[in-house]
Amino acid sequence: CQTVFITVFFFVGNFVRNRMNILYEDNHIIIVNKTNNEIVQVDKTGDTSLEDSLKAYIKEKYQKPGNVFLGVTHRLDRPVSGIVVFAKTSKALTRLNEMFRNGEVQKTYWAIVKDRPKQEAATLEQYIVRNEKQNKSYAYDKERPNSKKAILRYKLIGHSQNYHLLEVDLQTGRHHQIRCQLAKMGCPIKGDLKYGSPRSNPDGSICLHARRVTFVHPVSKEVIDITAPLPSGNLWNGFDME
Repeated sequence: CQTVFITVFFFVGNFVRNRMNILYEDNHIIIVNKTNNEIVQVDKTGDTSLEDSLKAYIKEKYQKPGNVFLGVTHRLDRPVSGIVVFAKTSKALTRLNEMFRNGEVQKTYWAIVKDRPKQEAATLEQYIVRNEKQNKSYAYDKERPNSKKAILRYKLIGHSQNYHLLEVDLQTGRHHQIRCQLAKMGCPIKGDLKYGSPRSNPDGSICLHARRVTFVHPVSKEVIDITAPLPSGNLWNGFDME
């Protein structure tokens, strides 16, 4: 298969008060670098969603009449930044949904934590229970009623004077999985008050970034390998890499 590598980004126009950060686009898919204040789909806040902004972008760019089709294949929590993959056709949406369910989409995240993990690299296998009223998940070492198995691999890839940078490969897609499992091992993500960080970040973000995604294109069968730029600021760029 031919591999498509994208490591740069560009801004595409102003519309509906948003500035789109497009990493990749073709006839079937569009991949965006979400900022930490955007919501992927409309929620109870009523704020403009990334989905709606992209529909407006597609409608304007291609002068499409009527409603624009756009499928959400996965989501990121609002305070999390990074890669989100959308489908522009029903064929791509059906195939991408199946690929996500089957673990055929490789997702890599970067996380900043205060405390150095006891092991520089490890696989975490736990059972997560979601509390919908609290909008929070809890990780347990043994299976519990209504729990779902959660697996991720992490490794320490950088350090600064005050923080450590972890790379996380997500094997399952559970509610707040990375946030929950890193907190369970004593390394809450910087700014994540819900999971034990002592202080919030001034912009309301947490220091979790969907850094890279790799998958076989659902239609062309090319290997798509996308790396998202890091959030702006000295914190993300101030690490000595291991």
